[in-house]
Amino acid sequence: QVQLVESGGGLVQAGGSLTLSCAASGSIFSINAWYWYRQAPGKQRELVASISVGGVTVYADTVKGRFTISRINAKKTEFLQMSNLKPEDTAVYCCAADVQHSPSSAAYNYWGQGTQVTVSS
Repeated sequence: QVQLVESGGGLVQAGGSLTLSCAASGSIFSINAWYWYRQAPGKQRELVASISVGGVTVYADTVKGRFTISRINAKKTEFLQMSNLKPEDTAVYCCAADVQHSPSSAAYNYWGQGTQVTVSS
């Protein structure tokens, strides 16, 4: 019912920047919260950042001051601006969203497929 598609991943040198995008489509009344997660090989999945419908943002300590999450509600799109990237930021980055299908429905969590970010030293 809802599809999330990420874009913007790739290979970048340490100290560089990338911006990830995540576009939502389908049966959407509202998106109550957006998330970015990442998972590196052999490591647990980590919540990188989130943004609420009111614009409140939360960041993992590992990315504070370097990553910025934002969204354009009208376009049902969120972004993750990443700067001063480090090799330890290498991971598959997935977006997720809490979506309401109607004014009276509960919010359901949906995930994208993920996009690879590789930071070379």
